[in-house]
Amino acid sequence: MRLVIEREALIKGLGSISKAISSKVPMPILSNVKMTLNEKGLELLGSDNDLVIRTTVPYMIGDKEIIRNSKPGSALVSFKYLSDIVRHMEGEYISIEVIDEIVLRLDDGKSNFRLNSIKPEEYPDIDLELFGAIFDVKASDLFALVETTAFAASTKDGRPVLTAINFDAHNNVLTTTATDTARLARKKVDIDDNIAFSVNIVAKKFLDIVHSFENEEIVTVAVSDKKIIFSFGFTVISVRLINIDYPNTKNIIPKSFNYYLEVNSREFLAAMERVSVLSSEHEGVVKLVMTEDEVEIMSRTVSVGSANEKINTFQFSGERLEVSFKSSFVSDAIKALKCEDVTIAFVGEMKPFVVKNVKDDSIDMLVTPLRS
Repeated sequence: MRLVIEREALIKGLGSISKAISSKVPMPILSNVKMTLNEKGLELLGSDNDLVIRTTVPYMIGDKEIIRNSKPGSALVSFKYLSDIVRHMEGEYISIEVIDEIVLRLDDGKSNFRLNSIKPEEYPDIDLELFGAIFDVKASDLFALVETTAFAASTKDGRPVLTAINFDAHNNVLTTTATDTARLARKKVDIDDNIAFSVNIVAKKFLDIVHSFENEEIVTVAVSDKKIIFSFGFTVISVRLINIDYPNTKNIIPKSFNYYLEVNSREFLAAMERVSVLSSEHEGVVKLVMTEDEVEIMSRTVSVGSANEKINTFQFSGERLEVSFKSSFVSDAIKALKCEDVTIAFVGEMKPFVVKNVKDDSIDMLVTPLRS
C-alpha cells in the first residue's frame, strides 16, 4: 500500500472511528486500526467487538484532491500511535507506505515515523453488509429520538436491558423508549416505511452514534436479529444488540389526570436547582406543594436545614396537592422537552406523573414520586 493523503482528512477519518477502539478490548488485535486502500479511497476500520465503525477517506472531495500517488493495499497498525503521530505532524500532506508488510512509514517532508505493522489477515472478519429490515430516516429525526430519551436509561449494570434504549418500528412509526424503572422517556416520529422490529441498543453507544450524523440528511438503517447498522455519507456503523426482552411499557402512561400544573420551564428549573442544594444527602428530593393560588417548592434535611421558594408564573387546576420527587428526574425531563412552558399532569400524590409539552404529543415523560 502506498499513498499521499491530506493530513486533515486523515485526522477526521481517524476521529470518526475512535469511539470503536478502546484501550480495554477483549482481543489485543482490536487495539489496531485496519487501513485498506481500494477503488473508493482509504478505508479505516475499528471495532471493540460490540461497536464497529468503518469510514472512507475518498480520493476527491468536490474539486479537491485528497489522495494521490496511490497503490492499493492494506495494513494493520496501532490506532493510538497512528492517531497521535498524525495529529503531531505539521505537513499538509502525509506520505504513507507499507514496507515488506511489516512496517508502515509516515513522512510529511519534515518528520519520519515507522510503525510496526501486523498482517491485515489477522484482523477478525467483519460483515457490514446491510440486511434485515432496511429503511431510510432523516438524521435529525434519529438524533431527536435518541437525545430525547437516552437520559432515562439506567447507568447501573444490575439489569443490562435497562441500560438500553428500546428502538421500535410499527405502523409507519419509529419509537424510542428508555426507563430505569423510576422514570421513563418516550419519543415517536413518523416514517414512510411500514416495517416492524423491536430491538435494544445500549443508550450510551446509541447517543455516541447519532452524534456522528452531524451535517447528514438521511441515514440508512438495517436491523437484524443480532445487530443494527447505520450507513451515512462515507461511514458505516454497526452495534451489537442486547437480546433480552424489554419491559412492557406500552400502557404505562396514565390516560387521565386530576391535577394540572403549567409553569415556565426556565423559572421552574432554576427554583428546583436552588432548593435542592440542601437536599443533596437525600439525592436531591424536593416537595412540590400546589394550590390554585400558590405553588411552592421546598426541601428539608434534618442535619442541614430547609429551603423553600414560591413560583411566580404558574397555572394550577385541581384540589391542593403535595408531591415529592427526585428533582433531577424532573429537570432532565424538562430539558429534554426543550420548550418554553411545560405542563405537569398528576393523578394523585403517589401515582406516577407526566411532564409534557402540550404542543408536541410525540414525547412522553413519566416520573415516579417518592414518599417524604
